[in-house]
Amino acid sequence: MKQGQEGAKDKRFSEEENENTLTTRQGHPVRNNQNLRTVGNRGPSTLENYDFIEKISHFDRERVPERVVHARGTGAHGYFETYGKAGDEPVEKYTRAKVFSDAGKRTPVLVRFSTVTHQQGSPETLRDPRGFAVKFYTEDGNWDLVGNNLKVFFIRDAMKFPDLIHAFKPDPVTNIQDSERIFDFISNTPEAMNMITYLFSPWGIPANYRQMQGSGVNTYRWVNEEGKGCLIKYHFEPLKQGIKNLTQEEANEIQAENFNHATQDLYEAIENGDYPEWELCVQIMEDHEHPELDFDPLDDTKIWPEDQFPFLKVGKMVLNKNPDNYYNEVEQAAFGTGVLVDGLDFSDDKMLQGRTFSYSDTQRYRVGANYLQLPVNAPKKHVATNQEGGQMSYQVDRPESANPHINYEPSSLNGLEESKRKVAHHRPYVEGELTKEPIDRENNFKQAGERYRLLEDWERKDLINNLVNSLKPCQSHIQQKMIHLLSQCDEDYGKRVADGLSMDMDATKEEYSEEITPTKGKLPKKGGSPLGNTGASDAVEKAEEKGHESDPY
Repeated sequence: MKQGQEGAKDKRFSEEENENTLTTRQGHPVRNNQNLRTVGNRGPSTLENYDFIEKISHFDRERVPERVVHARGTGAHGYFETYGKAGDEPVEKYTRAKVFSDAGKRTPVLVRFSTVTHQQGSPETLRDPRGFAVKFYTEDGNWDLVGNNLKVFFIRDAMKFPDLIHAFKPDPVTNIQDSERIFDFISNTPEAMNMITYLFSPWGIPANYRQMQGSGVNTYRWVNEEGKGCLIKYHFEPLKQGIKNLTQEEANEIQAENFNHATQDLYEAIENGDYPEWELCVQIMEDHEHPELDFDPLDDTKIWPEDQFPFLKVGKMVLNKNPDNYYNEVEQAAFGTGVLVDGLDFSDDKMLQGRTFSYSDTQRYRVGANYLQLPVNAPKKHVATNQEGGQMSYQVDRPESANPHINYEPSSLNGLEESKRKVAHHRPYVEGELTKEPIDRENNFKQAGERYRLLEDWERKDLINNLVNSLKPCQSHIQQKMIHLLSQCDEDYGKRVADGLSMDMDATKEEYSEEITPTKGKLPKKGGSPLGNTGASDAVEKAEEKGHESDPY
């Protein structure tokens, strides 16, 4: 008799059963799915309601904990087609990763888009970076490229990451996102000026997931057959669908009608055969400190200038299939920056190194120690390990040809063996004292000022309005700190925010936020408002004012 469970695909049936017959997880046909087993038809119910107990106990457990960051998201399947080149050069000049070799070769991918700081079910119109995570099921195993839509980040050191997220998450007492908490952190984090210039402009609210860019954000390494390394930045650029962003006012209008608009947009586009496409480009830099630059190339708060480090096209990604089941294929999809294949490597980017531990660690907590046995996370190739046990383990990853008694290595009793392929490892030279210090070339304001001046007038106007509206409920010393920082990016930048707050750029007098005229209505009595909100306190009172009186029933 054939052994093992094959679930709904198993063709073995009990009497009077066919493939559409509802069963329990034990394979028992369910003959009454409408009623509990009770004493008489009015109850009470009995404890031996096995069908019900299995059904309700699974229902109680049918969600894993949501992600701490990137909780709100959606995804799709597709493929990556390599060009076999990096610009005009054979890609093998820079990397031996097979995913990029052989022009025209297609590698299956899964992409998950998300917002970063907000919870599951939150509106997709909120001002927030967007996650852009790609799982490449390569012939050498999985490669995860976990990034965002924006090319820079708030901080450059992973030590500050929990604090950043705590500041943007809801207040632990009120459970409300609070712009005062956010700008209290940002005003003490000068390296964030570049990121907030993007985030508070229309680039902080992409029109949807299809029409936004993607970036690896961090600096990685490529390694070629000789073991020579180079520094790499990854960028996904939309092709036929283009790039579109929203102002805060436009986002508010959309949010009032549909808080799932971006998920619906992606699903319907793919369902209708309008498959979104992105071109994957890389920037390449020689692997050293580059003292000639006024920034550190490992600093993820900076953009590598395109005129010095041009975008080199390496392939095209197409999304052409929606998930068959959202929970199995998107919610349980697990990504990690440490998931690299041969020819791809880490740099010394401090944020990348911190993310590399954190991302896979959170998946083991969230989905379980055996999350890589789930079909959406499993590589599409041979797997053989000595890892076993743990919650929800349903197979042992050892082939029949190996000794089943041997779950260790090395062994001379026919256990698993190391790969015999020898490669030229990249061996960068590192020396220095162990220390806890910031980098030397911080240059926190230059690129933010350049970005401010590059914005179109309507984008700049939206940026100023969004910063002013979010800073108005904040205490005066936070407003003054932000004006000081923004003025170092560009004098006009700081002045326009100061004017919007009715503050003197050089003021030393404490001026409290209650004295400043809000955009509309009144300010919260304490703290700030959610980002992009200009009438949080008004909305609370309006709900009571507009509510229709009703008699009790």
